[in-house]
Amino acid sequence: MIIKKIFLLSILIAAASFLSACSKDTANSATKASKTCPGNNPQFSIEFFKTNNQGKKYDKGINHVIIFNPKSPQLDFKVNVGLSHRIYAKDKQGKFVKNYVVKQFNQLITEENSKLNGQRAIAAINADYIGTDNKPQGLNISRGVEYSGAFKNKRSSFGISGGKPQERKATIQAGRRPSNILNYNLVGGNGRFYRQGQFKDICQALGEFACKQATNRSMVATTSKGYVILLVNDIKANSIIEPSQINQELFPDKFDDVLEGIARNNCLGNIQEGMLFDGGASPGLYYNQKTYLENGGPIGSVFLIYKK
Repeated sequence: MIIKKIFLLSILIAAASFLSACSKDTANSATKASKTCPGNNPQFSIEFFKTNNQGKKYDKGINHVIIFNPKSPQLDFKVNVGLSHRIYAKDKQGKFVKNYVVKQFNQLITEENSKLNGQRAIAAINADYIGTDNKPQGLNISRGVEYSGAFKNKRSSFGISGGKPQERKATIQAGRRPSNILNYNLVGGNGRFYRQGQFKDICQALGEFACKQATNRSMVATTSKGYVILLVNDIKANSIIEPSQINQELFPDKFDDVLEGIARNNCLGNIQEGMLFDGGASPGLYYNQKTYLENGGPIGSVFLIYKK
């Protein structure tokens, strides 16, 4: 009997050890998966990488990509526009002053107006078109204060809502949002190529120059899981690029290939909305103390991301 009891005890110990090992392997696999696939990691905040036109990570890729989670408590956001004075300044009547001047990407991401609580942004992308009056053309709102132009109700804009981090939401749509909390940080753009999950080739709408000649692109997309993809495609970027058939400047009929590839490879969900920012001489992208692209043209606005 004693021998039988010892034998049974040995089996139980072995089984317990096996289950424990399995549990650890499962936990390690889940941890590994969350690290390699940001969309499966509840702690994910922001990441920069490069891809080819299939959305696959490639250190010589032409697509310079920033993905982030708007709900991350580690992140905060702001919009900056070209002003001759301190942003949010008011006159003697208590109205916000809006004296616009021409500024370039580097100015808008490094000047005092670009800081949030004294901190410089970790990431930035060029956004709205600029008018002949030096105003941004579309709907631009910085921390709840509007700095907009003539097309603010006609063109689409991208934004991150206010509120607590876990309540934040990324939106792309035309005009002001019905809920005021959504109208907190918005930047204008033009050329909406995803609507409610449906892709559309907008080459004809862009016109010959913007579609076929000025092929460097600056864009933003949102996903079904609430993540945001920022992307700049430009052969002149300040990084090593190895051109090929699947690693070249983008035409509008290929926007979905790269964005859907990025979303799929990083577990971000399906692309829901997508929009162009100002292209041509305007694209600019900055991440973690490096400017990957600045074309030197005047910028209507920039979207800024801060990491606490």
